[in-house]
Amino acid sequence: MRHTAEVDKDRAFAAKLGDRGLFPHLAPLVYVNHAGISPPSRPVRLAMIALLDDYAAQGAAAFPAWYAQRARLREKLGRLIGAAGEDIALVQSTTRGLSDVALCFPWRPRDRVILFEGEFPANVTPWQRAAALFDLDVVFLPLGGFADGSGAGLARLEDELRRGARLVAVSAVQFQTGLRMPLAPIGALCRAHGAELCVDAVQAAGATPLDVEAAGIDYLACGGHKWLMGLEGTGFLYIRRERLPALRPVVAGWLSHEDGVSFLLEGPGKLRYDRPIRQRADFVEGGNLNAAGFAGLEAAVDLILGLGVDVIHAHANRFNDPLEEGLRARGFESLRAEEPALRSCSLGVRPPGGASVVELYRELTRLGVACAIPDGVLRFSPHWPNALDETEQVLLSVDEAMARLQKQ
Repeated sequence: MRHTAEVDKDRAFAAKLGDRGLFPHLAPLVYVNHAGISPPSRPVRLAMIALLDDYAAQGAAAFPAWYAQRARLREKLGRLIGAAGEDIALVQSTTRGLSDVALCFPWRPRDRVILFEGEFPANVTPWQRAAALFDLDVVFLPLGGFADGSGAGLARLEDELRRGARLVAVSAVQFQTGLRMPLAPIGALCRAHGAELCVDAVQAAGATPLDVEAAGIDYLACGGHKWLMGLEGTGFLYIRRERLPALRPVVAGWLSHEDGVSFLLEGPGKLRYDRPIRQRADFVEGGNLNAAGFAGLEAAVDLILGLGVDVIHAHANRFNDPLEEGLRARGFESLRAEEPALRSCSLGVRPPGGASVVELYRELTRLGVACAIPDGVLRFSPHWPNALDETEQVLLSVDEAMARLQKQ
């Protein structure tokens, strides 16, 4: 247990806005790709090492303490989205959480599912597979009319809901543009027309405020490796409690049962196969989980809760404001919403003059700016460790990168 004290000591250090001191191994001059994969902080790494050391020293005897850690993590994840810990399940990814909902939902033949064009495939493929399995109709709506504040997007959605739909699936934040979808109005429309709302929160949770109660969200899935600043292979699923009785537990495993481990601990005669499936969100936790990853995720979430999501969101937008202005002055087209309420923490732009976004990205990477190019959009996604003056370095690197492209 050599590292346990180190973890406790490191957790005593609060995250500081604009300070990447907890990321001593981070190589790029400016890391603005938190919408892709966040680098693990020192507390995350130490938490994972502590778990490994504990298992190395004790083997199976280490399990109870780390099993209890998962309960703490569920409660903390719930705090991030305005939910109770018992309504949270730990899953390996956004895709897994959405697939669990898609497979367990009480579908009827010819039910309609409303999706949106431009969504990340994680929030499309599970519904397509459910449609093939359960004979559903999938409807795609354009995203136009949401970012401009006209209300046209909501009006189009309501028109489609009037035709009947069982479920609307939408991302809290669109992965290319950073558009923050109006979840509360969408949720109100769903309730008014008898549909349920499922949200992909991977581009929001940890940096953009979410409230499942205020927005009327029925299901929410999120991976841990982006804005939550944990590791790949971790995530969570929220299920509104009153929706549980109708779900079909087709993804259940041996750990989904009530009192499912008693036969391992309480002597002979306890092995049974008829124990009921839990009526909690964690019924989807059918087998062993990524224990080390979830230990690290708790450390990452502690840092976020210490700062507050509202504070992080404001900080990231103070970073993006001058960056957007500087890029526009250089001829870039900004895809950021004009209305502040529709902004997340990502800034998506398109380069001027037909410049290759792929080549621009490669040059920026060589110059030490870590960003991304989802579907041809140059995306910058700062988080709490980014110093506000890093925007100057980004703009200088953009100038150098564009100059290099012009010489090619």
